[in-house]
Formats: sequence, structure tokens, C-alpha cells
Amino acid sequence: MGAAQKKPRLIIFAKAPIIGGAKTRLAADIGKVHANRIYRAMVRTLLRNLQDPCWDIVLAVTPDHYECALFGGVWPAHMSRIVQGGGDLSDRLDRVFGQSGTTIVIGTDSPQIRRADIASAIAKARRHGAVMGPADDGGFWLIGFSGPAPKTAFENIAWSSETALDDVVKNLPRPPAYLRTLIDVDNKAALLEMRRQKARL
Repeated sequence: MGAAQKKPRLIIFAKAPIIGGAKTRLAADIGKVHANRIYRAMVRTLLRNLQDPCWDIVLAVTPDHYECALFGGVWPAHMSRIVQGGGDLSDRLDRVFGQSGTTIVIGTDSPQIRRADIASAIAKARRHGAVMGPADDGGFWLIGFSGPAPKTAFENIAWSSETALDDVVKNLPRPPAYLRTLIDVDNKAALLEMRRQKARL
């Protein structure tokens, strides 16, 4: 099958849903146990809502030794897995964007993502070469390319900062397309705002 016909990949970066292993900023606001319950619900929602025959889903997990874990069904047994590997987020993104064909990457911080968002991202990546889904905190909830990412795409990025999206965009050879802005649920205020907007966990 040629590159033009290759089914797009949706890669979901996910931390193991163990107490203290994810949502540390949210845990500081509401406690580790409650934050873990919220995180598990968010992951289940995304993995359930985003399955579609138009693309392949791959779960990119960290820490790597949890690759085969199920966590009580939070990570479906049938879903393809890869490990994120070592290094910072730049290194991990470089690895998953090294293949031909359209690749879309999301995290698990925005449970508002719907299949329509992924379909739009794929179409825009193919049309414009790159697509970004802005987060309300200056980062992004989605990034995608129609082929391998530019070699300098993830250089000198201030991750977890309000300039993360802009830092990536500056490294691209031409402006990307954009999707709607979503809430990055990283603390109690963001969680409450998402609930006010009637997003489902």
C-alpha cells in the first residue's frame, strides 16, 4: 500500500494510571486518590470515544515497563501499544513522527476530544502539512503531520509553559492549520471549568 493510501495513525500518549504517577498538579489540589480516579475516567472516555475504522489507534505508554498492563480495563487489551521511550517530550515526539503517512498525536489531558476533532485534524494535516490543537494554557492538545515531522520541529521548546505551542510553530517551515481550543485539565480550576462546559468524564 502506498504512502498516499496508508491509514492515518492516532497516537495517544498516556501515563500509567497509578496513584501519584499522573495528574500531579491536580492531585495537589484534590488529593492523589481522587485525582487518579479522575484520570482513569478521562483515559477511559478518550479511548472509548475516539475509536474509528478510519484511523489506527496506538497507545504510547510511559513508564515503559507498563506496556502490557491493563489497569482494570483502563487500557483495552486489544489496543496496539508502543513505549514512549527515554528522553524528554521532544525526543519522544521525534520518534513517533519519524514515519511516513499522516500521524496525529494527542495526550490524555483533554477528555473533550471527539472523533470529529480527529477527522478534522487528519484532513487539515493532509491539506496543510501540519495541524495544531491549541490548549487554553498556551500548550496544545493535538499535533499532527502529513509525513515525518521537520527535523527541528521540537527543538528549544519550553514544555509545560504558556509558550509551548508558539515555540513549536516557530520551528515549522510554514504555518500549520488549527483546531478548536480545549481545556487542559491539569488542576482543580481547569477541572471545574470543563465540568461547567458540560464535558463528560
